Amino acid sequence: MRRRGSQPATGSPTYQRERWTTPDGDFIDLDWQRQGDARTLLVLFHGLEGSSASHYARDFAGFAAQRGFDFVVPHFRGCSGEPNRAPRAYHSGDFQEIDWILRRLRQHHPGRVLAVGVSLGGNALLRWAEEMGAQAAQVVDALAAVSAPVDLTASGLAMGRGLNRQVYTRMFLASMKPKALAQHARFPGLFDAQALRDARTLHDFDEVFTAPLHGFSSARDYWQRASAKPLLAQIRVPTLLLNARNDPFVPGASLPQAQEVGAYVSLWQPAQGGHVGFPPHGANAAQLPAIAVGSWLAQQGDEHG
Repeated sequence: MRRRGSQPATGSPTYQRERWTTPDGDFIDLDWQRQGDARTLLVLFHGLEGSSASHYARDFAGFAAQRGFDFVVPHFRGCSGEPNRAPRAYHSGDFQEIDWILRRLRQHHPGRVLAVGVSLGGNALLRWAEEMGAQAAQVVDALAAVSAPVDLTASGLAMGRGLNRQVYTRMFLASMKPKALAQHARFPGLFDAQALRDARTLHDFDEVFTAPLHGFSSARDYWQRASAKPLLAQIRVPTLLLNARNDPFVPGASLPQAQEVGAYVSLWQPAQGGHVGFPPHGANAAQLPAIAVGSWLAQQGDEHG
């Protein structure tokens, strides 16, 4: 996790919110930081229970402002501060939603489009690139995933043990369970409400809520089918995977190796960094992942755009 006390170098961004109606009659909210005549758009897909207010979103917003890029955070359903209309939520392999969002952004932005996903959003973005193959390069110029749990089974099991279970899993469930139960109140019978109240791990939650709501037979089926790791060699657009080897949510032994990813994928796997943390280096310590990842994306966009 982020080091306590670290703050984004540029302060909090000022966003403008835009609401899109989804093909199924629901909505998503996008928070924009626009530069006026920017030729590059940086898109950020947030992590589990994240938003445009997450520390990493603020950091990437600061990077985008420094470079003169437009910046946008599309919120996964239920994460923008307002309950959604439909029972559908979001999950780690939600590449269909990402495809709809990115294609619409591409239609309205004539310049470069660079995409970054953090944690859950990173895995979902990778799954999109895998599914699209060569078509992905028609939509984005480059993409990156930061602290993505590309092996969801390994990460799910890690989150169910020790300190992760006692601290981080409880924190996530404290946000996720009330949202799910509110959905149950609007759509009675959607899932077993008592089983969800009894959930103590992410596996329990995914078994009761995430998997059945999104077409998976079980939590294990969801974890296996939504994991990006097995299909990384199918990616055909410049892609960066940044994972710290001491990430408590993403075991180092589960990270992909060079022979598993293909020529389009670059792996950065520093020894330190935790989960979307990374050690401080100098005055821009708080923005280190945003600066490093954003600069890589911009360079790839220049070379391949």
